[in-house]
Amino acid sequence: MISIPTIKRFPSYLRLLQQYKDEGEQWVSATRLADELGLTAIQVRKDMAGTGVEGKPKIGFEIDLLIKAIEENLGWDNATDAILVGAGHLGVALARYEGFASYGLRIVGAFDQDPEKHDKTIGDTIVYPMEQLKEFVKKHTINIAVITVPAEAAQDVADFLVDAKIKAIWNFAPKDLRLPAHIVLQRTDLATSFAVLSAKCRRIFDDSSISFGESTYNVT
Repeated sequence: MISIPTIKRFPSYLRLLQQYKDEGEQWVSATRLADELGLTAIQVRKDMAGTGVEGKPKIGFEIDLLIKAIEENLGWDNATDAILVGAGHLGVALARYEGFASYGLRIVGAFDQDPEKHDKTIGDTIVYPMEQLKEFVKKHTINIAVITVPAEAAQDVADFLVDAKIKAIWNFAPKDLRLPAHIVLQRTDLATSFAVLSAKCRRIFDDSSISFGESTYNVT
């Protein structure tokens, strides 16, 4: 089984591999990928071993085969339908994000409690009343739900989704959810991401000086 850290690196590999392919290249070495991503060649080879694609000595990996293998391992080679709950600003932005299609994710329906949003469209996605969610999930065999509701509503929405037989939840709400063990949960916490960014910036800017090329500028 491929480890979670490796899975997290796969999208970065794909981005580079697709870039190389677009530039007309057919082969890439582990060393080159490692240099681009700040990894070691040994780590890259270990990650690639999980795909089943073997590299050739002094040549590297065939780019087309590697792209296909990584997409298959991520499940991005087949479109997966999902619903979105919460048609606010964040929900609208996610529903309109065309990049999901390249990841194999397709938002096929949005749900919200606000009657003024019902029957309106976000791109090609229709906003439905929450009362229709369970029937929609059953009819379209939906397994994944994206939550973009306020924190105070997130747990109730998650419980409702579990009752509707949703099997996986991608939570964008700033709330830790309590869910049954069989539910797959992924949280994207914007506050946590910004906290990490802020802390890294502070460490950099707290240095007495910052070098740019051959010149050094004092920070006061």
